[in-house]
Amino acid sequence: MEIRSLTDAEYDAVVDLWKRAGLPFKPRGRDSREHLSNELSNNPDLFIGAYEDGQLVGVIVGTDDGRKGWINRLAVIPEHRRKGVARALIESCEEALKKRGRRIICTLVEDNLESLELFKKVGYLKHDDIFYLSKREDDDV
Repeated sequence: MEIRSLTDAEYDAVVDLWKRAGLPFKPRGRDSREHLSNELSNNPDLFIGAYEDGQLVGVIVGTDDGRKGWINRLAVIPEHRRKGVARALIESCEEALKKRGRRIICTLVEDNLESLELFKKVGYLKHDDIFYLSKREDDDV
């Protein structure tokens, strides 16, 4: 397995992977080509893909808010799950965030018990005393 930074040219492959993996896709908002291209150009080390025989099989997107690192959009296509792909992507993203000086790395898991269990296995703690709230301009952001 090869783990490396993604490129702008792989946008369509990333979107296809997210869809195959069952992640929601918001093409008019946070997942638009323009938005992701801008994020990728600013943080190329945090857009990471996993490849088997040249095929993109997993993706992770990290963000850095200046205080905490965040793991977002972890996805692995179904036929490559349970083979260490997600764990390798998490480790790679953590390494990139630690290089930036982030000592706290967080993730939000949305209604996905398999992902929740994976993150717990690799050392993340579930906090029952933290409430996630958001205010959105529309459903696409």
